[in-house]
Amino acid sequence: MALCAVMNDLLFREMVSANGPLSGREIATISPVGGGCIHQAFCLDFTCGDRLFVKAGTASALAMFEVESEGLEALHRHADARVLAVPRPIGSWLLPSGSVLVLPWLKLGSGDQEALGRGLALMHRDSMEASSGCFGWHRDGFIGSGHQPAGWSERWGEAFVDYRLRPQLKGASRWGLNPDDLKPLLDAITTHLDRLEVSPSLVHGDLWGGNAGLLSDGRGTIYDPAAWWADAEVDVAMTQLFGGFTSSFYDAYFAVMPKRSKAEQRVELYNLYHLLNHANLFGGSYERQCRDTMKSLARQLL
Repeated sequence: MALCAVMNDLLFREMVSANGPLSGREIATISPVGGGCIHQAFCLDFTCGDRLFVKAGTASALAMFEVESEGLEALHRHADARVLAVPRPIGSWLLPSGSVLVLPWLKLGSGDQEALGRGLALMHRDSMEASSGCFGWHRDGFIGSGHQPAGWSERWGEAFVDYRLRPQLKGASRWGLNPDDLKPLLDAITTHLDRLEVSPSLVHGDLWGGNAGLLSDGRGTIYDPAAWWADAEVDVAMTQLFGGFTSSFYDAYFAVMPKRSKAEQRVELYNLYHLLNHANLFGGSYERQCRDTMKSLARQLL
């Protein structure tokens, strides 16, 4: 812990040094921010009155910070700032003592989630109208500390299975799943999703309650994404995995993006990806949930 404190102190000094990315500013206070499980996070107050949010990590964390920054930039472009605030990155940098991601500070509040639901739907709709027609992402990324491979496909089923499920199932072989045994199910999932009439939307990709909230001015906000171009339903499905989203969120969302036929039946399928990722990262009961979900899907699709 003492070593981390020394490294962070050096990082902050390097940020505001003459050659640093925030050169010319003077830090007044540094406050740790809880909630993260991979990197350390801080609130930096400057003597000029500015307040910034900083993620700090080792040099190897820079790739994760760059992917997160790109995802936030993309989401920001398609968000309606009147109802949904997506923090636009100030920058990510490799410094002599480590790496940092610097974002605007968000003043969080509480209240009704209508703006959050409406804002997410507007972002999905706007990006859908601007999409190239392909599903995927242009570079390897991360979901938490899990790997998200790059790739593009015009077929939704192919993209979801090849770029999301198959890589996670390779990791699941460590706790007893055999990807070869699951080929019939994966083929059925691919065919099932390819038959959907769905256009790509830019999605957050990791939308649980810890990555969304409300600002003090009543707007919704989302952050810490694992962004990619996908069926917009994947975001809505994940909000149901761990809870924390209210009926006003869903009412506002579906008022803009009407619920498609049999959407409820796809929640289990779309959340299998997140269960596999959690099982590979944390083990425990997530492994049983994955097995139960795949048995359920096999009964439906095979």
